Amino acid sequence: MKLFNTTAFFAALTATLITVTLVLLGSRNLQNYDAALVAYLFGTLFAIFGVVYRYSVWIQRPPTKVYLKSSIRTLFSKEFIQCSWFSLKDFVKNILFQSFIIKRSKKKGIAHLMMAFGCLMAFAITVPLTFGWIHFTLVPETGLYPNVENIYTIHFFGFEMSTFPINSFVGFMTFGALNWCSVLVIIGATYFLQKRLKDPGLISTQTFEADILPLLLLNLVSITGLGLSLNYKFMNGKAFEFMAVSHAFFVIVFLIWIPFGKFFHIIQRPAQIGAHIYKEIGKNTGMQVCKHTKKEYTTRLHVTDLKEITTELGFNLQNNAGDSLLEYSPEGKRDLLAIAHLQARQTSGTYFG
Repeated sequence: MKLFNTTAFFAALTATLITVTLVLLGSRNLQNYDAALVAYLFGTLFAIFGVVYRYSVWIQRPPTKVYLKSSIRTLFSKEFIQCSWFSLKDFVKNILFQSFIIKRSKKKGIAHLMMAFGCLMAFAITVPLTFGWIHFTLVPETGLYPNVENIYTIHFFGFEMSTFPINSFVGFMTFGALNWCSVLVIIGATYFLQKRLKDPGLISTQTFEADILPLLLLNLVSITGLGLSLNYKFMNGKAFEFMAVSHAFFVIVFLIWIPFGKFFHIIQRPAQIGAHIYKEIGKNTGMQVCKHTKKEYTTRLHVTDLKEITTELGFNLQNNAGDSLLEYSPEGKRDLLAIAHLQARQTSGTYFG
Protein backbone atom coordinates (compact mmCIF):
# COMPACT_ATOMS: atom_id res chain seq x y z
CA MET A 1 0.00 0.00 0.00
CA LYS A 2 3.02 2.30 0.21
CA LEU A 3 2.91 2.50 -3.59
CA PHE A 4 -0.77 3.48 -3.58
CA ASN A 5 -2.35 6.32 -1.61
CA THR A 6 -6.09 5.79 -1.20
CA THR A 7 -6.84 9.36 -0.08
CA ALA A 8 -4.96 10.83 -3.03
CA PHE A 9 -6.62 8.41 -5.47
CA PHE A 10 -10.16 9.36 -4.45
CA ALA A 11 -9.25 13.06 -4.46
CA ALA A 12 -7.88 12.73 -8.01
CA LEU A 13 -10.88 10.66 -9.13
CA THR A 14 -13.29 13.24 -7.69
CA ALA A 15 -11.47 16.11 -9.41
CA THR A 16 -11.55 14.23 -12.73
CA LEU A 17 -15.27 13.41 -12.45
CA ILE A 18 -16.06 17.05 -11.58
CA THR A 19 -14.10 18.14 -14.64
CA VAL A 20 -16.00 15.70 -16.89
CA THR A 21 -19.29 17.01 -15.45
CA LEU A 22 -18.25 20.60 -16.19
CA VAL A 23 -17.31 19.58 -19.74
CA LEU A 24 -20.80 18.13 -20.26
CA LEU A 25 -22.44 21.24 -18.77
CA GLY A 26 -20.27 23.72 -20.63
CA SER A 27 -20.71 22.03 -24.00
CA ARG A 28 -24.45 21.39 -23.49
CA ASN A 29 -24.00 17.59 -23.39
CA LEU A 30 -21.31 17.78 -26.10
CA GLN A 31 -23.69 19.55 -28.48
CA ASN A 32 -21.18 22.40 -28.89
CA TYR A 33 -18.07 20.26 -28.53
CA ASP A 34 -15.44 20.15 -31.27
CA ALA A 35 -14.66 16.47 -31.92
CA ALA A 36 -11.17 17.41 -33.14
CA LEU A 37 -10.26 18.26 -29.52
CA VAL A 38 -11.10 14.84 -28.03
CA ALA A 39 -7.45 13.73 -27.87
CA TYR A 40 -6.52 16.96 -26.08
CA LEU A 41 -9.41 16.43 -23.65
CA PHE A 42 -8.25 12.96 -22.62
CA GLY A 43 -4.69 14.24 -22.23
CA THR A 44 -5.95 17.06 -20.01
CA LEU A 45 -8.08 14.70 -17.90
CA PHE A 46 -5.06 12.46 -17.36
CA ALA A 47 -3.00 15.51 -16.34
CA ILE A 48 -5.72 16.61 -13.89
CA PHE A 49 -5.87 13.15 -12.31
CA GLY A 50 -2.07 12.93 -12.05
CA VAL A 51 -1.62 16.45 -10.70
CA VAL A 52 -4.31 16.11 -8.03
CA TYR A 53 -3.01 12.68 -7.00
CA ARG A 54 0.58 13.87 -6.66
CA TYR A 55 -0.45 17.12 -4.94
CA SER A 56 -2.59 15.18 -2.46
CA VAL A 57 0.33 12.90 -1.64
CA TRP A 58 2.61 15.91 -1.31
CA ILE A 59 0.42 17.78 1.17
CA GLN A 60 0.17 14.63 3.30
CA ARG A 61 3.91 14.72 3.99
CA PRO A 62 4.55 15.87 7.60
CA PRO A 63 6.49 19.08 6.70
CA THR A 64 3.98 20.13 4.03
CA LYS A 65 1.07 19.29 6.32
CA VAL A 66 2.41 21.78 8.88
CA TYR A 67 2.27 24.62 6.33
CA LEU A 68 -1.23 23.54 5.24
CA LYS A 69 -2.57 23.47 8.80
CA SER A 70 -0.97 26.83 9.52
CA SER A 71 -2.61 28.34 6.43
CA ILE A 72 -6.02 26.98 7.43
CA ARG A 73 -5.62 28.32 10.99
CA THR A 74 -4.73 31.73 9.58
CA LEU A 75 -7.79 31.66 7.33
CA PHE A 76 -10.04 31.53 10.40
CA SER A 77 -8.01 33.79 12.70
CA LYS A 78 -7.97 37.50 13.51
CA GLU A 79 -4.79 37.81 11.43
CA PHE A 80 -6.68 36.92 8.25
CA ILE A 81 -6.88 40.49 6.87
CA GLN A 82 -3.22 41.20 7.59
CA CYS A 83 -2.12 37.90 6.05
CA SER A 84 -4.40 38.43 3.04
CA TRP A 85 -2.68 41.72 2.25
CA PHE A 86 0.72 40.06 2.76
CA SER A 87 -0.34 37.17 0.48
CA LEU A 88 -1.46 39.57 -2.26
CA LYS A 89 1.85 41.43 -2.19
CA ASP A 90 3.79 38.17 -2.11
CA PHE A 91 1.76 36.81 -5.05
CA VAL A 92 2.43 39.88 -7.19
CA LYS A 93 6.11 39.99 -6.26
CA ASN A 94 7.15 36.34 -6.35
CA ILE A 95 4.49 34.55 -8.42
CA LEU A 96 3.35 37.14 -10.96
CA PHE A 97 6.63 39.02 -11.52
CA GLN A 98 8.93 36.26 -10.20
CA SER A 99 11.38 38.62 -8.52
CA PHE A 100 13.23 35.68 -6.95
CA ILE A 101 14.55 34.79 -10.42
CA ILE A 102 15.22 38.35 -11.55
CA LYS A 103 17.45 38.78 -8.47
CA ARG A 104 19.72 36.04 -9.80
CA SER A 105 19.95 37.47 -13.32
CA LYS A 106 17.91 39.98 -15.32
CA LYS A 107 18.26 37.94 -18.51
CA LYS A 108 17.09 34.77 -16.75
CA GLY A 109 14.26 36.68 -15.12
CA ILE A 110 12.99 38.15 -18.40
CA ALA A 111 13.32 34.80 -20.22
CA HIS A 112 11.46 33.00 -17.42
CA LEU A 113 8.73 35.65 -17.40
CA MET A 114 8.24 35.26 -21.15
CA MET A 115 8.07 31.49 -20.84
CA ALA A 116 5.73 31.62 -17.83
CA PHE A 117 3.34 34.22 -19.26
CA GLY A 118 3.28 32.42 -22.59
CA CYS A 119 2.37 29.11 -20.93
CA LEU A 120 -0.23 30.61 -18.58
CA MET A 121 -1.94 32.56 -21.35
CA ALA A 122 -1.95 29.47 -23.57
CA PHE A 123 -3.57 27.42 -20.78
CA ALA A 124 -6.13 30.17 -20.17
CA ILE A 125 -7.11 30.01 -23.85
CA THR A 126 -6.86 26.30 -24.66
CA VAL A 127 -8.41 24.78 -21.52
CA PRO A 128 -11.86 26.46 -21.98
CA LEU A 129 -11.74 25.51 -25.69
CA THR A 130 -10.73 21.91 -24.92
CA PHE A 131 -13.51 21.60 -22.32
CA GLY A 132 -16.11 23.02 -24.72
CA TRP A 133 -16.82 25.96 -22.44
CA ILE A 134 -16.10 28.42 -25.25
CA HIS A 135 -16.82 28.04 -28.94
CA PHE A 136 -17.23 30.34 -31.93
CA THR A 137 -19.90 30.34 -34.62
CA LEU A 138 -20.08 32.27 -37.87
CA VAL A 139 -23.08 34.60 -38.22
CA PRO A 140 -24.95 32.97 -41.15
CA GLU A 141 -25.88 36.24 -42.84
CA THR A 142 -22.24 37.22 -43.21
CA GLY A 143 -21.14 33.83 -44.49
CA LEU A 144 -23.58 33.81 -47.41
CA TYR A 145 -22.12 36.83 -49.19
CA PRO A 146 -18.47 36.84 -50.35
CA ASN A 147 -18.19 40.64 -50.23
CA VAL A 148 -19.41 40.90 -46.63
CA GLU A 149 -16.89 40.64 -43.80
CA ASN A 150 -17.36 37.51 -41.68
CA ILE A 151 -18.65 38.09 -38.17
CA TYR A 152 -18.20 35.54 -35.40
CA THR A 153 -20.16 35.03 -32.19
CA ILE A 154 -18.51 33.99 -28.92
CA HIS A 155 -20.42 31.42 -26.85
CA PHE A 156 -19.63 30.69 -23.20
CA PHE A 157 -21.32 27.63 -21.66
CA GLY A 158 -23.72 27.81 -24.60
CA PHE A 159 -24.72 31.44 -24.02
CA GLU A 160 -24.01 34.12 -26.63
CA MET A 161 -21.61 36.67 -25.21
CA SER A 162 -20.60 39.03 -28.04
CA THR A 163 -19.82 39.29 -31.73
CA PHE A 164 -16.79 40.62 -33.60
CA PRO A 165 -15.68 41.02 -37.24
CA ILE A 166 -12.93 38.62 -38.26
CA ASN A 167 -10.64 41.44 -39.46
CA SER A 168 -11.09 43.59 -36.36
CA PHE A 169 -8.53 44.03 -33.58
CA VAL A 170 -10.61 41.72 -31.37
CA GLY A 171 -10.64 39.12 -34.13
CA PHE A 172 -6.89 39.44 -34.67
CA MET A 173 -6.13 39.04 -30.96
CA THR A 174 -8.69 36.25 -30.43
CA PHE A 175 -7.60 33.97 -33.24
CA GLY A 176 -3.93 34.96 -33.08
CA ALA A 177 -3.39 34.93 -29.32
CA LEU A 178 -1.88 31.44 -29.25
CA ASN A 179 0.67 32.51 -31.86
CA TRP A 180 1.94 35.24 -29.56
CA CYS A 181 2.01 32.76 -26.68
CA SER A 182 4.12 30.44 -28.83
CA VAL A 183 6.59 33.20 -29.67
CA LEU A 184 7.03 34.09 -25.98
CA VAL A 185 7.56 30.45 -24.99
CA ILE A 186 10.00 29.79 -27.83
CA ILE A 187 12.16 32.80 -26.89
CA GLY A 188 12.18 31.93 -23.18
CA ALA A 189 12.68 28.18 -23.57
CA THR A 190 15.39 28.60 -26.23
CA TYR A 191 17.34 30.96 -23.96
CA PHE A 192 17.42 28.38 -21.15
CA LEU A 193 18.08 25.52 -23.57
CA GLN A 194 21.17 27.17 -25.05
CA LYS A 195 22.41 27.97 -21.53
CA ARG A 196 22.10 24.31 -20.55
CA LEU A 197 23.91 23.20 -23.69
CA LYS A 198 26.84 25.61 -23.24
CA ASP A 199 27.33 26.35 -19.54
CA PRO A 200 29.92 23.93 -18.04
CA GLY A 201 28.43 24.21 -14.56
CA LEU A 202 24.95 23.30 -15.76
CA ILE A 203 26.22 20.51 -18.01
CA SER A 204 27.95 18.83 -15.07
CA THR A 205 24.81 18.67 -12.91
CA GLN A 206 21.83 18.50 -15.29
CA THR A 207 19.96 15.43 -16.50
CA PHE A 208 18.10 15.01 -19.78
CA GLU A 209 14.86 13.99 -18.09
CA ALA A 210 14.71 16.80 -15.55
CA ASP A 211 16.32 19.71 -17.40
CA ILE A 212 16.54 19.21 -21.18
CA LEU A 213 13.30 17.34 -21.94
CA PRO A 214 10.94 20.00 -20.45
CA LEU A 215 12.55 22.74 -22.55
CA LEU A 216 12.43 20.59 -25.69
CA LEU A 217 8.74 19.82 -25.11
CA LEU A 218 7.90 23.51 -24.65
CA ASN A 219 9.69 24.36 -27.89
CA LEU A 220 8.17 21.49 -29.86
CA VAL A 221 4.63 22.31 -28.68
CA SER A 222 5.11 25.99 -29.54
CA ILE A 223 6.83 25.47 -32.89
CA THR A 224 4.26 22.95 -34.17
CA GLY A 225 1.42 25.15 -32.91
CA LEU A 226 2.89 28.17 -34.67
CA GLY A 227 3.40 25.97 -37.72
CA LEU A 228 -0.35 25.35 -37.96
CA SER A 229 -1.01 29.07 -38.44
CA LEU A 230 1.91 29.52 -40.83
CA ASN A 231 0.78 26.52 -42.85
CA TYR A 232 -2.74 27.88 -43.14
CA LYS A 233 -1.55 31.39 -44.00
CA PHE A 234 1.29 30.75 -46.42
CA MET A 235 0.94 27.12 -47.63
CA ASN A 236 -2.83 26.93 -48.17
CA GLY A 237 -3.04 24.08 -45.67
CA LYS A 238 -0.95 21.64 -47.77
CA ALA A 239 0.85 20.19 -44.72
CA PHE A 240 -1.97 20.79 -42.25
CA GLU A 241 -2.61 17.13 -41.41
CA PHE A 242 1.06 16.48 -40.62
CA MET A 243 1.35 19.65 -38.52
CA ALA A 244 -1.92 18.93 -36.69
CA VAL A 245 -0.91 15.37 -35.78
CA SER A 246 2.60 16.48 -34.74
CA HIS A 247 1.21 19.29 -32.58
CA ALA A 248 -1.36 16.99 -30.96
CA PHE A 249 1.33 14.41 -30.18
CA PHE A 250 3.66 16.88 -28.47
CA VAL A 251 0.82 18.56 -26.57
CA ILE A 252 -0.45 15.23 -25.22
CA VAL A 253 3.09 14.20 -24.19
CA PHE A 254 3.43 17.58 -22.46
CA LEU A 255 0.13 17.11 -20.61
CA ILE A 256 0.98 13.56 -19.54
CA TRP A 257 4.42 14.71 -18.36
CA ILE A 258 3.09 17.50 -16.10
CA PRO A 259 2.38 15.32 -13.02
CA PHE A 260 5.68 13.43 -13.24
CA GLY A 261 8.34 15.91 -14.33
CA LYS A 262 9.65 19.38 -13.68
CA PHE A 263 6.40 21.01 -14.85
CA PHE A 264 4.80 20.01 -11.54
CA HIS A 265 6.59 22.95 -9.90
CA ILE A 266 4.04 25.18 -11.67
CA ILE A 267 1.39 23.64 -9.39
CA GLN A 268 3.60 23.72 -6.30
CA ARG A 269 4.90 27.28 -6.64
CA PRO A 270 1.78 29.07 -5.25
CA ALA A 271 2.19 27.04 -2.04
CA GLN A 272 5.31 29.10 -1.42
CA ILE A 273 2.99 31.89 -0.29
CA GLY A 274 1.81 29.63 2.55
CA ALA A 275 5.42 29.09 3.64
CA HIS A 276 6.03 32.85 3.67
CA ILE A 277 2.86 33.43 5.73
CA TYR A 278 4.05 30.74 8.15
CA LYS A 279 7.32 32.61 8.65
CA GLU A 280 5.50 35.92 9.21
CA ILE A 281 3.19 34.36 11.81
CA GLY A 282 6.22 32.79 13.49
CA LYS A 283 7.93 36.17 13.80
CA ASN A 284 4.86 37.56 15.53
CA THR A 285 4.82 34.71 18.07
CA GLY A 286 8.49 35.11 19.02
CA MET A 287 12.00 34.10 18.01
CA GLN A 288 13.99 31.07 19.13
CA VAL A 289 17.31 31.82 20.88
CA CYS A 290 20.20 29.39 20.40
CA LYS A 291 21.22 27.77 23.71
CA HIS A 292 24.90 28.06 22.77
CA THR A 293 25.35 31.37 20.92
CA LYS A 294 22.42 33.10 22.72
CA LYS A 295 21.40 34.60 19.35
CA GLU A 296 18.05 34.45 17.54
CA TYR A 297 18.12 32.13 14.52
CA THR A 298 14.52 31.14 13.70
CA THR A 299 10.99 31.30 15.13
CA ARG A 300 9.81 29.35 18.17
CA LEU A 301 6.86 28.14 16.11
CA HIS A 302 9.25 26.60 13.59
CA VAL A 303 11.26 24.78 16.27
CA THR A 304 8.12 23.49 18.01
CA ASP A 305 6.71 22.12 14.75
CA LEU A 306 10.06 20.60 13.79
CA LYS A 307 10.14 18.70 17.09
CA GLU A 308 6.72 17.23 16.32
CA ILE A 309 7.70 16.35 12.73
CA THR A 310 10.99 14.66 13.68
CA THR A 311 9.27 12.68 16.43
CA GLU A 312 6.55 11.61 13.97
CA LEU A 313 9.22 10.46 11.51
CA GLY A 314 11.01 8.47 14.21
CA PHE A 315 14.06 10.70 14.79
CA ASN A 316 15.28 11.25 18.35
CA LEU A 317 17.24 14.52 18.48
CA GLN A 318 17.36 14.86 22.29
CA ASN A 319 20.32 14.20 24.55
CA ASN A 320 20.28 12.67 28.04
CA ALA A 321 19.71 16.10 29.59
CA GLY A 322 16.54 16.58 27.53
CA ASP A 323 17.99 19.25 25.23
CA SER A 324 16.99 19.01 21.57
CA LEU A 325 19.48 19.51 18.77
CA LEU A 326 16.84 21.69 17.13
CA GLU A 327 17.29 24.27 19.91
CA TYR A 328 20.74 25.12 18.56
CA SER A 329 21.42 27.32 15.54
CA PRO A 330 23.61 26.08 12.65
CA GLU A 331 26.43 28.24 14.06
CA GLY A 332 25.91 26.76 17.53
CA LYS A 333 25.96 23.19 16.16
CA ARG A 334 29.26 23.85 14.39
CA ASP A 335 30.73 25.27 17.61
CA LEU A 336 29.58 22.27 19.62
CA LEU A 337 31.04 19.90 17.03
CA ALA A 338 34.38 21.70 17.17
CA ILE A 339 34.34 21.63 20.99
CA ALA A 340 33.60 17.89 20.94
CA HIS A 341 36.54 17.28 18.58
CA LEU A 342 38.81 19.32 20.85
CA GLN A 343 37.71 17.43 23.95
CA ALA A 344 38.27 14.10 22.19
CA ARG A 345 41.80 15.07 21.21
CA GLN A 346 42.54 16.38 24.69
CA THR A 347 41.37 13.06 26.15
CA SER A 348 43.56 11.12 23.70
CA GLY A 349 46.57 13.26 24.62
CA THR A 350 47.40 14.26 21.05
CA TYR A 351 46.10 17.02 18.83
CA PHE A 352 47.54 15.77 15.53
CA GLY A 353 47.81 12.35 13.93
